[in-house]
Amino acid sequence: MPELILHGGRFTTLDRSQPEANAVAMADGRFVAVGSAADVMALAGPATRVIDLKGQRVLPGLIDNHLHIIRGGLNYNLELRWDGVRSLADAMAMLKQQVAITPAPQWVRVVGGFTEHQFAEKRLPTIDELNAVAPDTPVFLLHLYDRAILNGAALRAVGYTRDTPEPPGGQITRDGAGNPTGLLLAKPNASILYATLAKGPKLPYEYQLNSTRHFMRELNRLGVTGAIDAGGGFQNYPDDYAVIEQLARENQLTIRLAYNLFTQKPKQEKDDFLNWARSSRYKQGDDYFRHNGAGEMLVFSAADFEDFRQPRPDMPPQMEGDLEEVVRVLAENRWPWRMHATYDETISRALDVFEKVNRDIPLQGLNWFFDHAETISERSIDRIAALGGGVAVQHRMAYQGEYFVERYGAAAAQATPPVKRMLEKGLRTSAGTDATRVASYNPWVSLSWLVTGKTVGGLSMYPRSNCLDRETALRMWTEHVTWFSNEVGKKGQIKVGQLADLIVPDRDFFACPEADIADTTSVLTIVGGRVVYGSGGFSQYEEVTVPPAMPEWSPVRVYGGYAGWAQQRGASPVAERVACGCDHACGVHGHQHATAWSSRLPVSDLKSFWGALGCACWAV
Repeated sequence: MPELILHGGRFTTLDRSQPEANAVAMADGRFVAVGSAADVMALAGPATRVIDLKGQRVLPGLIDNHLHIIRGGLNYNLELRWDGVRSLADAMAMLKQQVAITPAPQWVRVVGGFTEHQFAEKRLPTIDELNAVAPDTPVFLLHLYDRAILNGAALRAVGYTRDTPEPPGGQITRDGAGNPTGLLLAKPNASILYATLAKGPKLPYEYQLNSTRHFMRELNRLGVTGAIDAGGGFQNYPDDYAVIEQLARENQLTIRLAYNLFTQKPKQEKDDFLNWARSSRYKQGDDYFRHNGAGEMLVFSAADFEDFRQPRPDMPPQMEGDLEEVVRVLAENRWPWRMHATYDETISRALDVFEKVNRDIPLQGLNWFFDHAETISERSIDRIAALGGGVAVQHRMAYQGEYFVERYGAAAAQATPPVKRMLEKGLRTSAGTDATRVASYNPWVSLSWLVTGKTVGGLSMYPRSNCLDRETALRMWTEHVTWFSNEVGKKGQIKVGQLADLIVPDRDFFACPEADIADTTSVLTIVGGRVVYGSGGFSQYEEVTVPPAMPEWSPVRVYGGYAGWAQQRGASPVAERVACGCDHACGVHGHQHATAWSSRLPVSDLKSFWGALGCACWAV
C-alpha cells in the first residue's frame, strides 16, 4: 500500500518510455506507481497520505555533480551570503546590519557565491567602505578564488603586518610603507585565501550539526535532492566528516550525498590515498551517504586554479610523475576519481598519464572524470571517451565569463566549456555548481546559464547554437549525474523502482520566460518519499523540523540564504515558518521563537517563563 500519493500534477518523468504522468505513488522510499490519477488513486489505502498538486509542474529532484556541501555545511550558519543580491548598496546594507549583531571575537564572512558583475554598480566594495561599516568587527570577503578583501580589524585578527612574508602562489598587497592594505590576491593559486579564512573562529560541534542541517534545508528549498561532494581544501578526512556522518547515522540527511576524498598533504598525496584505501571502501554506505572515490584534488602539482584574471598557469614538470603514482594506487584499488582541470593543457597532460596507466591496469568500468574543463579541446574529448571517462561541468563561467572574455576574447568564450559538443559526441556529461565559493549553490542559475548562455551579470557569451534546450539542461542536472556517482537507474527519473525524489517548482520550468528560470524555487521537495520542504499550500505536509539557526546572531536567521529571501519574512507567514523550521506559530511571537528565547529576562528557564505567560515558543 502506498504511503504517499501525489495527483493532479504535470509530471515530467524523464523516462522516455513514459515521459508524462499526472500522479505517482510512493512506498518504502521508492516510486511504486507512475501514471494516471485514476490508476494511481485506486491504490490508496486508509493510511495513505494524498496531496493534490492542483495542476503544477513536477520534476525529478535536482542532483548537483560538484558541491562542497560537507565543508559548506560546517560554516553555513557563519556566512553572510551575497548570492543573488542585485546591488552592492543592498549587499553593504546587509553587511552593516550583520556587523551590528555579531559579537567579538567573531568575524563577518562573505565567502564566495557571488561576483561583482551581478551588482548594478559592477564593482566590489573598497577597503575604506568595509572599514566604515565595521571599524572593530573583522570582515573577510572572498570574491571567487581571485581575491579576498579584509578590513583593518580582520588584518589585526589574522596578524598580517609589514613583516609578514609573501605567501607562495599568492600576494599580500601593501602600501608605500610596506603595510598590508587588506587585499589578498591569488597569483596564481588560492592557497593564501584558504589559509587566511582558516584563521577565523569555528562553530562548536553542536552548532556545526545545526549549520549543516540549515544548509541542506536551503538546498531543499531550491529543489536539490542529491549531490556529489568534491571534498575541499582544509577539509580533512575523517575528522571533518564527523558531523555529516552523525547526521547520516541519525537519519537527518535531507540531501543524498556521495562523497569524494580530496588529498590534503602536498608531496604526500600517494600516502593519503594508500592510507584511505586501507580504511575506506569505494561505495561503502547507503543511498543517502556513500563513498564515491578520490578527488577532486589528486595531486597538488596538477591544480590549475581557475582565476581568469591571471594568465593560465603552467603545471610543473613533476606533474606527470606525481599523478601517475596516485592514479596507479586508485586503479589498483578500483577507486574511480574526479580531477579538477580548468585548461586543456592540463587535461591533455593528465590524459597522457591515464593512457599510460590504462596499458597496465585497464580503466574500463571505473567511473572517472574531469571536473570543470572550460577550455577542453575536441581531441581531449575523444581521448576521454576512448578511456571510458566523463566530464562534469559547472556554471563557473556564469560568474567569471566577463573575466574570460576580457583576457581571451569573445570568440574563445563561445564554447567554454563546449557542453553541447560533448553531448553531441556522446561523452558522459553532467552539470553542477562548484559551490559554495567560486559560484552559488543555486541550481537554477546553472540551468539558466545552460539554456540562455548568459552570465549572472547579463553578458551573452554563447550563440544559441551552443545553448541547450530545457529538457537537455534538466537531464544534465538529473539522470546524467547518476553515472558520476555510479547510480544509473537508481535515481534521476520519476520511474517505478527508482528512489522517490522529486520537486514541485514555483513556476513551470518548461513554459516560464527564460529570464525567470534563475529565480525559481521549490514549493514541495520530496526525498525518499519524505516531504523535506514545503511552502505555501504545501507547508502542512512537511515531515522535517530544523531548530533555529545557531548561534543566535547567525546571518541565516535574518537572511535565510540565496538573495536574502528571509529578510522579507515579515510580509510572509510561510517564510517565517520556513525560517525557524517548525510547524507551530506562537500567538504572541508568531514564528520568531528565537527572539522570545533570547530576550533578557530575570529567570533561568526562559521556555517555562514564556509558557507561564501564555506564549507557545516554549513548546517548539
